[in-house]
Amino acid sequence: MKILVLNCGSSSIKYKLFNMDTKEVMAQGGIEKIGLKGSFLKLTLPNGNKVMLEGEILEHTAGIEYILGVLISKKYGCIKSLDEINAVGHRVVHGGEKFNKSVLITDQVIEKIVECIDIAPLHNPPNLKGIRAVSDLMPNAPQIAVFDTAFHQTMPDYAYMYGIPYQLYKKYGIRRYGFHGTSHRYVSQRVCDFLGISPKGQRIITCHVGNGGSISAIKDGQSMDTSMGFTPVEGLLMGTRAGDIDAGVVSYIMDKEMIGTASISTLLNKHSGILGVSGVSSDMRELDAACQEGNERAILAEKMYYYRIKKYVGAYTAALGGVDVIVFTGGVGENQSKCRSEVCEGLEYMGVHLDQEKNNKIHGDEAIISTPDSKVKVVVIPTDEEFMIASDAMEILKGK
Repeated sequence: MKILVLNCGSSSIKYKLFNMDTKEVMAQGGIEKIGLKGSFLKLTLPNGNKVMLEGEILEHTAGIEYILGVLISKKYGCIKSLDEINAVGHRVVHGGEKFNKSVLITDQVIEKIVECIDIAPLHNPPNLKGIRAVSDLMPNAPQIAVFDTAFHQTMPDYAYMYGIPYQLYKKYGIRRYGFHGTSHRYVSQRVCDFLGISPKGQRIITCHVGNGGSISAIKDGQSMDTSMGFTPVEGLLMGTRAGDIDAGVVSYIMDKEMIGTASISTLLNKHSGILGVSGVSSDMRELDAACQEGNERAILAEKMYYYRIKKYVGAYTAALGGVDVIVFTGGVGENQSKCRSEVCEGLEYMGVHLDQEKNNKIHGDEAIISTPDSKVKVVVIPTDEEFMIASDAMEILKGK
């Protein structure tokens, strides 16, 4: 069974084609700068080499048509016909309270995704563009929606509710939804397979940390709490997002700077976080280089970044009544040993003991990085959201 996975952003489309019988990635790549000057498709060949194909790509239908053309091309293709693709799985960012699992896309499902645009105006519209483009180009292919928010729908009400008038929740759906759910679900399942344990009875804290980041508290395989909230701006300090902030600060900035809601949203989402504090970059690699040079603001930003992660790990340990496994994933979690070391330092009282030598050697590989006598297993698990999406699509097709 061959599943094409699409992740459509406002000006980008990422794709992977899986052969689910062999778990093989047959093709992968992405389009950038849709509707902008200099748009291109970059694909990764089976030997690991990358190829860039430039061309004018004005909108998502043209972009997906370009991807499909490459998949069946003589030079770069891996299939002879689009009929070989059994289904298309889509990452959909926000499903609100309407979806607690992945679903086969129907007209009714599309209507509900549209209803969630108000709470995800930057993400759901391009996701819908991808769905509609596939409907036009591959009308007979089943499509599956996999929601970032679905995994967190198991949170209890006392964890997802905000301390605002209850009628605002009922009227507008204002509550904690959480994001990165597909990643948290994948790594929490994968770490149990990797350790040879059942999710039942396990208290797991998953740290998806990168330019964007979130942490989840998982018990018996279900999300009990997560750091992102109504929007992805809440929680950790991120590359350009502020993370947790006093709501009074928001109105204070608006009054002092005389700016409106659109401007404050841009400030908190795109000009804050690591970039805003350091003034250097939103990229942790560049930040680390600035720290090595003694840049004081960069050092402050890095300390804030690690401290927020540690604080959430501690909070979620309390919420879960203890922790059995801590998982690091995401661009920083998988590749930066310093982050893992800084977060785990001082957690010995919880039974966390890091094997520093092993930790320093791990970059993007599955590995246990805690010592054999550590009561808490600390594990690195590279995330694979696309595989999770393809797996969901396969299961839904089999159950049709």
